[in-house]
Amino acid sequence: MVDADAWALLGTLMDPEVPVVSLVELGVVRDVANCGDRWRVTITPTYSGCPAMDVMAADIRAAFAAHGAAAEIVTTLSPAWTTDWMAPEARLRLHDYGIAPPHAVATRDGEGVRIDISGLGRARASDAAIACPNCGSIETTRLSQFGSTACKALYRCDECLEPFDYFKPH
Repeated sequence: MVDADAWALLGTLMDPEVPVVSLVELGVVRDVANCGDRWRVTITPTYSGCPAMDVMAADIRAAFAAHGAAAEIVTTLSPAWTTDWMAPEARLRLHDYGIAPPHAVATRDGEGVRIDISGLGRARASDAAIACPNCGSIETTRLSQFGSTACKALYRCDECLEPFDYFKPH
């Protein structure tokens, strides 16, 4: 196995809490190094104390073992994980799964409503709102700072009345 194979293998491992995004797309996998008799995989949690980290590490070890290789997992907290490390395709998958991706904001302008899920628009102005991933409405209300996991907040759409998680930017 070469480095590209190791990255490809890691790209098949999905986040245990959001099974539509791989650990690589999420930006949790920071580095992969061939250390002779084993692979060293460096991971960074989305939040320190993330309960899914043990599952992620076990999944990585099992995937490498299934390919006849050993994996050593190194967890690093510095630099801290940021939503900037998420791949654009991860943001789209989150949206399609019903989770508003980080910086999924909608703004009103002279041409109507613009929804940006790219994560590149860092609009945090008072005219920005979290767009509902279900209907696209910008009429949403935060119900709780914490959603189904610590890395998400719970919102409700005031138009379609559906609750949804928003993956908090940081």
